[in-house]
Amino acid sequence: MKLFFRDQLPLSFLYIVQLLIISFVYWLDGNQNITTSLYAAFLSFTLFIGYLIFRYLKNRVFYYRLERSQVSLEDFPKQESPSPLVESLHELLKKQFRRFQNELHNTGHKLESHIQFINQWTHQMKTPISVIYLLIQDEEDKRFSAIGYEVDRLKKGLDMVLYSSRLDHFEHDFHVQILDLERIVRSAASEQKRLFIRKKVFPHILIKEPIKITSDEKWLTFVVTQLITNAVKYSMGENKKIYIEGFYSLNNTTVLEIRDEGVGIPKSDLPRVFNPYFTGENGRRFQESTGMGLYLVKQICRKLGHQVELESETGKGTTVRILF
Repeated sequence: MKLFFRDQLPLSFLYIVQLLIISFVYWLDGNQNITTSLYAAFLSFTLFIGYLIFRYLKNRVFYYRLERSQVSLEDFPKQESPSPLVESLHELLKKQFRRFQNELHNTGHKLESHIQFINQWTHQMKTPISVIYLLIQDEEDKRFSAIGYEVDRLKKGLDMVLYSSRLDHFEHDFHVQILDLERIVRSAASEQKRLFIRKKVFPHILIKEPIKITSDEKWLTFVVTQLITNAVKYSMGENKKIYIEGFYSLNNTTVLEIRDEGVGIPKSDLPRVFNPYFTGENGRRFQESTGMGLYLVKQICRKLGHQVELESETGKGTTVRILF
């Protein structure tokens, strides 16, 4: 209704102006009878209002659609005798909607094919990495140790690509079960032993009592591994420690806390650390930063029903907590 009045406002203004001009012309011609002029103006105004009512009733669907552009085509009310303007608009909308659906379908198909290719490629790359790891695992030469470190980096990069591509189809690739938190933590830490040795960082796992959690082992292991990797990466200097602690909070919530003695995160960067591709000030100091690690941690925990908290102070370290 508001759109109709706004659309007819110029016409109404033009009608009033021309009515005044015609009355003024008759007055100049010597017609001094005001009553006759008012009666003629009343009849003209009545016809004008009738025209507006007729036009609104004839094109009300047109204005309804324009005012509610977010409504789908199926939700528009039917009109028995639409005007040519309404019919033309409806045909135009149907053509545009079909075109949009076709483009959306084609884009979705291309994206799905791309994700399948990424997944297949990632799995293929894991095979030669596993072979390289088997070839060097019994060698004591420092060069083989360096190769092993680079192989670990490749494996982590491939895992990040794989889990990123699977995130949109999370519901098809997870299995919830009761897990032992200490076993998950020790398994993830053991996989990073070469990283700990190379960076000269020492993990301290503090889980004093058996803690059972409900989660997906594969996805949770990736999250814990990512947090441990970040903690080691940003631990500057030798003989630094990483504390991995599991406990029950005061409200009986199970908490996994990973605390490092690293460089910390600047206060200005804290609100954006979970944004995709955000690297911040530390990203310019550490070239390995991709800005995807904490983003994936946040998204995976959200889908698993866990909560992530982060605290950090520049120069003193960072603490990340997962609340189950």
